[in-house]
Amino acid sequence: MQGKKAHRKPSINDGTTFDVVYGFDMETDVGSFTPYYEGVKHGTPELLKLLKKHGIQATFFWTGHAAENNPKTVRLVRDAGHETGCHGLQHETLGDPIFPLPNNYPILPSEVEGRLREATRIVKKISGVHPTSFRCPRLWGSTKVVNVLESLGYLADATFPLYFFRKPFTPYHPSSKDWTKPGKMKIVEIPNFCDLSMKSNDPFQRDRDQWPLFRTKGADALMEKAESFIAYVEARKQRPVLCFYMHPWEFHPMPQGALDFGESSVRPLPFIVKNCGPKALKQLDRLCDLLKKRGGRFVTAKQLAAEQK
Repeated sequence: MQGKKAHRKPSINDGTTFDVVYGFDMETDVGSFTPYYEGVKHGTPELLKLLKKHGIQATFFWTGHAAENNPKTVRLVRDAGHETGCHGLQHETLGDPIFPLPNNYPILPSEVEGRLREATRIVKKISGVHPTSFRCPRLWGSTKVVNVLESLGYLADATFPLYFFRKPFTPYHPSSKDWTKPGKMKIVEIPNFCDLSMKSNDPFQRDRDQWPLFRTKGADALMEKAESFIAYVEARKQRPVLCFYMHPWEFHPMPQGALDFGESSVRPLPFIVKNCGPKALKQLDRLCDLLKKRGGRFVTAKQLAAEQK
């Protein structure tokens, strides 16, 4: 039964107790707040050094626009042995909204296939690799999205916002009629982990989420959430998968305060840009150590999907 036993343990007795997927969403600085790529240009090389130090292969989810504007970095990531994934065309919202976001409405369902097809084409053209792992911007996915992804040959979708839906809490094959429920599709949905045991004080459950705790409060604070999730899943006799989502701009200093664009100024909340740069890199370094010492096995989204029954 896929809903009850979705994840297969590694066939080798490597001593690991849970899996870790590092996913980096390759997009403009500060998410949707700027049109710049300083993070992709300068943060990505620092990330690659850190991942090499720890012997970790990660999945880099590129928007088509980011790939077109940073072809050298796309190939740098590919040549370092990491997985090339896709993150939409222009960081547009593709799926169903899960929290209020003024003046940022999802695209029409009729537009989804064209956008994903073009994004896939661009990422393949720039990288030379057909992407088979995907993540929706803002973790706003939908049944329409997973059906289109499967038709385009994708094997993994690392979109599922567990903090909002709360189950399924391990990787699963979704239903073609409801992506939030197990079914018979070939694509594998990988939930982004959160703290399922805590009492939430947010109407959208966002305080359960992992992001951006490693940067704002530190790796140890994020590890506490991870430990809670691991205990929750193991108590239900399943193998935990810690799927993380991070961004290259978090590893390069970001502007503090208002961002001026002529006709308007945008001021992200302080936590959005707090500790971006060297402090974030230091905390990610520590997080890698903590996860390895705890018994984590680092895999790419594609690798994890291939291991599903």
